[in-house]
Amino acid sequence: MRLPGFKGENLRNLRVAALPLCLFFSFAHGQESFRVELGKDGETIADMRPVFLKFESRPLPAISPAEVARRYQRLFNTTGEPSVRVDALNRLTNIRDRSGEDIGFSPAEEADVYRQAIESYKSILERGVFGGRLDELLYQMAKAHALTGQHQASVKRLQQLVGLYPDSPLVPEAWFRIAESAFAAGDYAEAEAGYRKLVDGNGDPGELENKARYMLGWALFKQGPQAWERAGRTFEEVLDESLPNAESLAQLPESSVDTVDDTLRILALMASRLGGAETLMDWLQPGTPSVWAPLVFDRLADFYAVQGDAEASVATNRAFAEYFPEHPQRAGFMAQVVDVWNRAGQSEMARRAMADYISLFDDQGDYAGLEAGYREKWREFSRYLADYYYAQGVPQAEDGAAQYSVAAAYYEGLASRSKAPGELFRLAGDARLQAADYLAALANYRAAAYELTDYEYAADAGWAAVALVRAGTRDESVSAGYAPDLADLAAELDRYAEQYGSDGRVPGLLAELATHWLESGEYEQALRYGTQAVVHQKAAPDSRFAGWLVTAQVRQHMAEYGLAERAWREAITLASREFATDALKQGIPNLQEQLATAIYRQGEQAADAGEVSIAVAHFQRVETVLPGSETAIKGRFDAANTLLRASQWQLAINELNRFRNDYPQHALGPEISEKLVLAYTSSDQQERAAGELMSMADDLGQQPRLEGDVWGYRLRAAELFHTAGEDEQRNAVYEGYLATGPVALEANEHIRLQTMRYRLIETGSSPSQWRADMVSAELKSSWHSEVTLKWAADGALKLGAEAAEEFAGIELSNPLEQSLDRKQAAMARAQASFRNAESLGGSPVLSESLFRRAELHRIMARDLMASSAPEELNELEQMQYRMLLEEEAYPFEERAIALHSQNHRRITANGFNSWIGKSLGMLAELHPGRYSRSFRWMTVTTEGKDDA
Repeated sequence: MRLPGFKGENLRNLRVAALPLCLFFSFAHGQESFRVELGKDGETIADMRPVFLKFESRPLPAISPAEVARRYQRLFNTTGEPSVRVDALNRLTNIRDRSGEDIGFSPAEEADVYRQAIESYKSILERGVFGGRLDELLYQMAKAHALTGQHQASVKRLQQLVGLYPDSPLVPEAWFRIAESAFAAGDYAEAEAGYRKLVDGNGDPGELENKARYMLGWALFKQGPQAWERAGRTFEEVLDESLPNAESLAQLPESSVDTVDDTLRILALMASRLGGAETLMDWLQPGTPSVWAPLVFDRLADFYAVQGDAEASVATNRAFAEYFPEHPQRAGFMAQVVDVWNRAGQSEMARRAMADYISLFDDQGDYAGLEAGYREKWREFSRYLADYYYAQGVPQAEDGAAQYSVAAAYYEGLASRSKAPGELFRLAGDARLQAADYLAALANYRAAAYELTDYEYAADAGWAAVALVRAGTRDESVSAGYAPDLADLAAELDRYAEQYGSDGRVPGLLAELATHWLESGEYEQALRYGTQAVVHQKAAPDSRFAGWLVTAQVRQHMAEYGLAERAWREAITLASREFATDALKQGIPNLQEQLATAIYRQGEQAADAGEVSIAVAHFQRVETVLPGSETAIKGRFDAANTLLRASQWQLAINELNRFRNDYPQHALGPEISEKLVLAYTSSDQQERAAGELMSMADDLGQQPRLEGDVWGYRLRAAELFHTAGEDEQRNAVYEGYLATGPVALEANEHIRLQTMRYRLIETGSSPSQWRADMVSAELKSSWHSEVTLKWAADGALKLGAEAAEEFAGIELSNPLEQSLDRKQAAMARAQASFRNAESLGGSPVLSESLFRRAELHRIMARDLMASSAPEELNELEQMQYRMLLEEEAYPFEERAIALHSQNHRRITANGFNSWIGKSLGMLAELHPGRYSRSFRWMTVTTEGKDDA
């Protein structure tokens, strides 16, 4: 800290204006009374300045201030009367201060002038003749001595003042300056005595009292640890004076801020070197704690933290909470423990501190008593620990369940104190689910779904409860006391449907539950839920399909074949729609077989009843479902179709081949190939399916009845070859098709053509040519996709890299023009490819492209500089040749730096990557003054050498 006092080195630079003695212009009035202003002494000890004496004055006369000053200066130099010299000097100073002009004595003359003034003061005292007060004269002499660097003489005059005029209003200031001088000289015991004159004296020191008490504490501190007990209590008195009540904490004057801050700092320092928090408690007054008690404990905790002693800092924070269990700031200190451990990098200890904080205020009454910010801190810690332990949990791990359980407990506790508990209950449910505590998970999900309002994802929570029960019915989530059955699932679904019936997920589960009831033989329940799935307003086609399927099977089981036929037809209709999934469409043959059976059973019922025409009609309708069943040919074909519907693929393949061999000209013949393709594909015989398609393409000219075009079949075959891993045959089709010069007329066709080229690049020959074709096609196309752009961009980069490699390998040799032309041509090709990559790939490839483009310029500059001069040149010509090469190389190097710098600047928007890192490495070589620098950290030393 900076100590106050009359410092010669600071005062030597002051001009005469440092003593603004403003006098009247007649000597007769020069001895008028004056006063001391203490309010301009500075707000901290370091800022305190010597007190100035101000005299009352009259307005300046209407003459030139310079002329007046000249006359007073002449008077000072010529008069032999001390009182006149003193008055003349005071008037000169007043004129300069009032006029603002640099008049009077020069700075070089001022020291001698003040020495003469001191002699005049002495002469006046010796003669005993003075029109004013002698205590003021002594004070002026003390200041004059101080301003001329005579500190001992200044103190002596102050001591004379307090000794001769103990009742003078200048005595408090004089004692303070005497003590300050002793303090500055390192005589701390003497300084203590001087400060005590103000602190313990009978007079009224005014504003100096608390400053003196503050400096008294410092004087005691400087005397060593044996005086620290008294120093600590003195500093506490300073705080009691500055911060007497809670209102003063918010209304502390700006002038007192530094003093209070320094006081807290020195108290913390002394306590840290003694007994820490226990020492602070010893110094504190018994009874109700001072309003500043939290500040000093906080300062001590911060002091330990800055020193790197996290444990001591934590102990101090905890000590405050223990010493003052009812204090409203206790929560703040406990929260600060978390901050200390975090700053110390002790994350585990920080989590324990969070747990302590949560536990300490877990009781509802304790929690309610917290300030709003600390309640928020409680919730923040709870959420952090909940999320942390949830993230730490590993399903099926040995301690995973424990981690999830802890997380769930925090989520549940937080939910009860949150304005929006829905998400917390849902997370608690997820954690309980991971911990295999299914009953608790179910309770949390239900709370989030049914016990709250305005929770955005309440339906999801309710669905999670449904899913949990469903998993239990499948034996996927079963534990002690938790083994739900279909009835439990039905009840949970009914509850969910009652509140969230419009949810689009309900129909699917209704259909699923109907299927399970059907499988368990509960036909009435199956019919109930199947019907609900069919009529639900948000039922998707697959849910309605499943509902109709269950309904049809139940009706058929109950021998209600007319109702069963209607249900089968509805199912077939849904499966036949264009929006139906492939799975539904693949099931149509089986549905048709079931429909045929229902129709056939109606014929049987009619026949049994003797209703012949009706029975005939029904039997005839069977042929509409299974054409040709009344003849051998149709029977053969139906047999094959039946096998297809039953998914007996190999048998169906055999029957279809036999049918084609036996009846090659039959009208049903063209359908055989497609059915074979389906059968081969479904039985994982992709290569044979592809062969069938290739044969279809070859036979297209001889059998115009086949639908489709040649390349349509071949391309379908190529996809099957691809699936089967037959790359050579696939590539042959691709190369043949691409050789026809196809032009994409839509986006899907463009993607398909680019996919062919990409696959050829991966496995075919001439990858560079296919890359070039891919890049060209993508640049010309009106359709793009993320994947085709990426393929084309990657291809452009590879083409550019190949050209760059060729470029780098071209050596610049004599004659330079020829090799340089080849090198520049390679460079142009590489640059064009890299720019194509940027155009196609955008930001993801820009860093690599910028780096490679920069390298082209750098290598060109390097190779130019490295090229040899023609041997026929003499030394001067060679030197000139080298200079010309440097001029040619310089723009390339500059362009390389510019491109690498452009890459570097992408960090702010796109982040760092390896290509930017490479550019930085190149910049360090090309521009070391900017990019290859070391850093030196500067430290700041505080003024003064005291150990505080």
